[in-house]
Amino acid sequence: MSFFERLKTAASTEWRAYTEHPFTNGLADGSLSEAAFRHYLVQDYLFLIEFARAYALAVYKSPRLTDMREAAAGLSAILDVEMNLHVKLCAEWGLSPSDLEQAPPASEMLAYTRYVLDAGMRGDLLSLKVALAPCVIGYAEIATRLASHPDADAATNAYRVWIAEYAGAPYQEVAAKARAHMEHLADLYATPAREAELIAVFKEATRLEVDFWEMAWRAGQAVE
Repeated sequence: MSFFERLKTAASTEWRAYTEHPFTNGLADGSLSEAAFRHYLVQDYLFLIEFARAYALAVYKSPRLTDMREAAAGLSAILDVEMNLHVKLCAEWGLSPSDLEQAPPASEMLAYTRYVLDAGMRGDLLSLKVALAPCVIGYAEIATRLASHPDADAATNAYRVWIAEYAGAPYQEVAAKARAHMEHLADLYATPAREAELIAVFKEATRLEVDFWEMAWRAGQAVE
């Protein structure tokens, strides 16, 4: 079993709550309220700004030039691809990039990003990559599942662009490379004694992902 599969197995309850959350199912069939998705996009834009900082930290934490290049590629994927998707979708609601940047940050967003940055500051590159994994690799897994839903690509599904972005080859490649790099780091640095610590980091990061979905889900229910 690979390192990532061992992480998922140890955090199976948290991983299922994250990857099969009602918010994600609402994306697949188009039933998610616009208010929930809009709240999610705004907060996820702020989230990506902080995750870009985490990838910049990964460059600093990298022991080798190849690790630095991998981290830099992840930083570019956030700044040049993911954030542009958010800008494009939010423009449909009349929200500018400036509006997004100035939005009040939710406590769930702050808790998650602070945890990831702290894990990176206190630990090594592997610790940081484990904290990043639920988001980076998890989104690819979620989107692949959602894309298989019969309504995922329907013209009436307002979220088909989001699903296509994360289920598409470019993002899937980003996630696959992130997973391969984490596996390589684990081969080098994840001793049996240390693996328990890394599992704890993965579990907490995954739990914070669940809280992020819940935050947006509650926002949608509040206006219904």
